[in-house]
Amino acid sequence: MRPRKYTRINSDAVDYKDLNLLRRFLSDKGKTRGRRVTGLSRKHQRQLSVAVKRARELALLPYVGER
Repeated sequence: MRPRKYTRINSDAVDYKDLNLLRRFLSDKGKTRGRRVTGLSRKHQRQLSVAVKRARELALLPYVGER
């Protein structure tokens, strides 16, 4: 099994209110990094994408990154 490149998510579910965790998986342009880059499981990557979408909808995260 490959080692995790970024970090292991310690909790069972990814929360949309945990902005420090979500920002670690976003690029500088605001895009979500892929599974090959993050090293997350399929389940955690899906939870991450849903959490990022919810945080963007509530204006906790921007849709675009820094310019």
